[in-house]
Amino acid sequence: MRIEVSLTPALYSFRTITSGHTTVAIDVLRATTAVCAAFQAGCCEVVPLDSLEALDSYRTEGYAIAAERGGKKLQGSDYGNSPTEYLRNDMTGIRLAYSTTNGTVCILRGADADTTFVGAFVNLTALAERLRNAGRDTVLLCSGWQNDFCIEDTLMAGALLERLADVATPYGDAAQMALSLWQMAKDDPYKYCRRCSHVHRLEGFGAVEDIVFAFRQDTCPVVPVLIDGKLTCAPRRGGEH
Repeated sequence: MRIEVSLTPALYSFRTITSGHTTVAIDVLRATTAVCAAFQAGCCEVVPLDSLEALDSYRTEGYAIAAERGGKKLQGSDYGNSPTEYLRNDMTGIRLAYSTTNGTVCILRGADADTTFVGAFVNLTALAERLRNAGRDTVLLCSGWQNDFCIEDTLMAGALLERLADVATPYGDAAQMALSLWQMAKDDPYKYCRRCSHVHRLEGFGAVEDIVFAFRQDTCPVVPVLIDGKLTCAPRRGGEH
């Protein structure tokens, strides 16, 4: 089992692993964390969208609307991309149409894989177990910020590589770098990322609660999977979700 890391969506087309593989989309701050939180809160479906124009058509079909640009919830949306906001609400049965600056673009970029999962620290153990059981070559696709590298997504990739070290081989320099970075930061990844540009950006919006939450492991032990353009919650063993 090889694991390759794509540091930004712009680099994804240059990956070496191109067929018969799984892709994991990672946007720790905050889209993939928020998707996991939405499913943890009872949401039954999330449709990732890379543009705002499609949202209105989903609203007419009964979807709740979640939209964010530049870290801020858009006016007229039911939700933004705050994971803690989702967890404060009962979202049982809600279908969500979701568009963000970086994360949903990243998820859709990875849709060409045989299987596309959503990953974050909040579902680290459940996701690692799913990848271990699948045993397939995997590309960890980091969202970054507007196609630029970011530390927090790379750390998450490194955390997955460490969890799977007994069954998987880091493939390429980006994977080796992600693992090394995680080994430096893992004692306190939140503290390590206090220097990160997106942390500073979100702190400016008052989103400190979301930032702290995003670095906590296994608070939302779900594994969202993209099927026909829609995210659903991959069932666990025994049929549980």
